[in-house]
Amino acid sequence: MKKVYSVEEYLELNPKWFEALVRLRHIILKTELTETIKWSMPTYCFNGKNVLGIGAFKNHFCLWFHQGIFLKDEHNLLINAQEGKTKALLQMRFDSIEDIEDTIVLNYVNEAIENQKAGKTIKLRRNTEDVVIPVELKIKLNSNTELNTAFLALTPGKQREYCKYVSEAKGKATKQKRLEKITPMIIKGVGLHDKYKNR
Repeated sequence: MKKVYSVEEYLELNPKWFEALVRLRHIILKTELTETIKWSMPTYCFNGKNVLGIGAFKNHFCLWFHQGIFLKDEHNLLINAQEGKTKALLQMRFDSIEDIEDTIVLNYVNEAIENQKAGKTIKLRRNTEDVVIPVELKIKLNSNTELNTAFLALTPGKQREYCKYVSEAKGKATKQKRLEKITPMIIKGVGLHDKYKNR
């Protein structure tokens, strides 16, 4: 995904939904939220806290409510577009500009602001599962002191990512390929998904 530095740039990069995104932006800017760019997407904050964002995709556009789980959702418009990954983040999805009902959207946005003011947030829970090292990785670690030291220096979360990556490979050849790929990454002290997190 191209790095975006302004809301105007984001809108221009999504010509299919340009008018609809401008309309959503206009609704949001009627409120006390501050507009910024985070994760290369228009994001709206209250006192530095993320409240909602605008998103454009191939077949739809949306509003992301960061703590959407607390919205009453009287019109049944919210969905969890990342089922299993997040509980708080909910999406209000639109297929065309005609789907936007300004008053209803504004009511949801204002409710999200009030919830933020009231401190309604779901805290991220750290994964505290034990790290289960697959046999193939264990053999590799035991035979390479540098690799083993580097692996032990990683956070438990990064260790889990690597273990899962190896254990989810179906065949022996795939496991071997994955081990070869991650060995230099582990030695460098980076996580499997760091390049995506730092965008």
